[in-house]
Amino acid sequence: MIVVTGAAGFIGSYLVGKLNKAGYEDLILVDKYNDPWKDLNLLKKKYRKFIDRDNFFAWLIKNARDVDFVFHLGANTDTAGEELKLYQQLNVMYSQRLWNICAEINVPLLYASSAATYGNGEDGFSDSHCNIANLRPLNLYGWSKQDFDVWALKQFRTPPFWAGMKFFNVYGPNEYHKGRMASVVLHAYKKIKATGKMDLFRSHHSDYNDGEQSRDFIYVDDIADVMIYFMETQKNKGIYNVGTGKARSFFDLTTSVFNSLNISPDISFVDTPVDLRGRYQYFTEAKVQKLRDIGYTKPFTELEEGVDKYVGDYLTAEVCF
Repeated sequence: MIVVTGAAGFIGSYLVGKLNKAGYEDLILVDKYNDPWKDLNLLKKKYRKFIDRDNFFAWLIKNARDVDFVFHLGANTDTAGEELKLYQQLNVMYSQRLWNICAEINVPLLYASSAATYGNGEDGFSDSHCNIANLRPLNLYGWSKQDFDVWALKQFRTPPFWAGMKFFNVYGPNEYHKGRMASVVLHAYKKIKATGKMDLFRSHHSDYNDGEQSRDFIYVDDIADVMIYFMETQKNKGIYNVGTGKARSFFDLTTSVFNSLNISPDISFVDTPVDLRGRYQYFTEAKVQKLRDIGYTKPFTELEEGVDKYVGDYLTAEVCF
């Protein structure tokens, strides 16, 4: 059996669909939510059992012999939240307990970290273990992921195989429930369909022009491919960046949405909300050589291709993956 925590969320539900497509159906899905959009994320998925997050540890210990792999994607992913205790409980302590159980019962574990750990990028974007302790995130979400990464690297008692995935800016189907935290692709699609226009955040940094803030945007299908690769190979433990290795501007991203809708771009700029300015990443770009060096050779989806797939195959069709 394969376990997926956070299974009704964006990346988790996409991974479940991708596992099904690859022939894996003996799945245990773990989550806790009250959101009809997340019900849609699991519609038509094939799995053995759904378990409430609060009951998962007892189930895992009891069924240890039958579990082959755990994907731990469950977390509080709000990058603007201010409830420290909630991040500590869900993103740090819950993950630590799962790690320790997997070590005890000898079950491999892959967990989600984040590019939010890199903060403003002053220490670069290298996933070298020597660099990780130096990182300084800009928000509580990033710090919770950073705290767990640093903790994991200090452990002598580990699962038989483990890997942490520093996901960069992920976009794609099944993120419809995320509201303010959804990708700019989804926000742009909705705004352009309604008004024919799109607003982007104005730059409040002298080194960047309006719209030239850049991120490493990665299509969710690529994320799922990397995770399945690690499950199937189970070599080279450690923490890895998962991005395309190529930063693109928000202007490029939004223009791609306009082009996918066959609408001439009409982009204007608004001030970044004050509560986000001190936590805003102006540039991210994954160093992915470490991932390539262990044998992952599949090319990543180009931005224009990924946006076109997302808009044409999912948003316009109003379907989940």
